[in-house]
Parts: sequence; C-alpha cells; structure tokens
Amino acid sequence: MARLAKRYRVIAPDLRGFGDSDKPAGPFGAPDHAADMLALLDTLEIARAGIVGHDVGGAVMQPLARKAPERVAGLFFFDFVYPGIGSRMGAPDRLNEIWYQSFNQMDMAPAIVGASRQSCQTYISHFLRHWAYRKNAFDDVLSEFTENFLKPGNLAGAFAHYRATHAGRIAMMKGETPAQPRITVPTCVRWAEHDPLFPYAWTDRLGETFADLDLAPFPDVGHFPHREDPDRAAAEIAAFFGRVAWG
Repeated sequence: MARLAKRYRVIAPDLRGFGDSDKPAGPFGAPDHAADMLALLDTLEIARAGIVGHDVGGAVMQPLARKAPERVAGLFFFDFVYPGIGSRMGAPDRLNEIWYQSFNQMDMAPAIVGASRQSCQTYISHFLRHWAYRKNAFDDVLSEFTENFLKPGNLAGAFAHYRATHAGRIAMMKGETPAQPRITVPTCVRWAEHDPLFPYAWTDRLGETFADLDLAPFPDVGHFPHREDPDRAAAEIAAFFGRVAWG
C-alpha cells in the first residue's frame, strides 16, 4: 500500500469479523463480504474502484464482480480459490494442507487457538511460515497478527468464513458448483510459483471463470506474494491498472 499510495487512493477494509470490524452472528461468506464492500463504496461515495485481493479476498471479489461489474474497473488477484480447482482441492495428497478448513469450523476451535498468547501465535505462525517461500516474511509482524486474533471475537469472526464456505467447497470438490457466466471485468492474476496450498498448475481453468484474463506466474514466492516481494507486487498492480487505462 505504501508503494501505491502516491498514485492511488488505497483503502484496506477489515472484512467483517477479521479485524476491528463488527463480528458476524453466524456463518459469513464471500457473498456477504461482497455486499459489505459495495456498501462501503457507497458510503465513501466511490463510483468505481480497482479491486486487489488474495485468498479470502479473492473469494470475495468474484461475487462482487458478478453483482456490480459497473463498479469495478479491474480485478487483480493473487492466489485464491475458484470453481475450476474442482476435486483437486480434496485430493489425498492435499489433505495435510487443507485440514485447517475443517478444524476452523468446529465450536472448540476459537477456544483452543485462543487459549493463550502462545497457542494463538503457534497456530497463526504455522501458516505464515509454512505457506511462505521466504520463510521469514512475517517475522517482524507476527506479534501484530497474534494481537489481532486475540481481540475478543476475532478468532470466531474469522472462522465464520470457513463455516459459510463449507458447502460451496464440498460442491466444488464434487464438481457440482452451479455454472455461472464468466466474469467480464478485466482481470489480472499473478499466481505464486511456490505456493504449497494452491499450486500454480491449478490456474489451468481460470479462463472458464474470467473472460478477460491476464495470467502469469509470480516467481520466487510462496502463498503471500504481496508480503514476500512487495516491490514486485506493487509494480504488477500498478502496471495492470495502467493497462486498463484507469487511475
């Protein structure tokens, strides 16, 4: 954001439940977050915005672009889930990577993870280090991540996302995701070369979801391109929005 702020007005909203936002009363998934994002644009009187997202943010961007394409100048994604991944998400060799998506839905999960500062930091740091190719990418902010998730309601609020997305995830694995028209908003995807969670090979069906697609690998990073190589991430984002003649 600091690298883009001189050129753009850059806004990073807390998705409901994840930070200092309100907490959902129950499951709260991508369509719910997309509605929140549209309400935020309305409140800030922003008629049209470029949207950048990763992982959960990437899931939110898809219903957002379908619901209000006229509000979106372009979509820029880092690694995320989309229907074309299909049954590969649940393949036997992936089970050691996706176990947390089931655990996070359990009633006991917030209590176990949040039992102490140490338990919370151990849980969060596992993903930040395991999924990164540059293993020390989050070392200087690990305490801030821990503090955020120790705030009242933040673990349960964030885990509500997994409850809301469970049915859709199972449908995707079974190949039963309802067909939808392709998203027509100009879309740029820079997918990490070394993501252990979402391998680059899974980009092969992105064209079935996005009609106007610019896809390329993002080299020498794991699941967190924007954190592992922020200079290149900012350059790729700026270049894309320059190509779509916006900003």
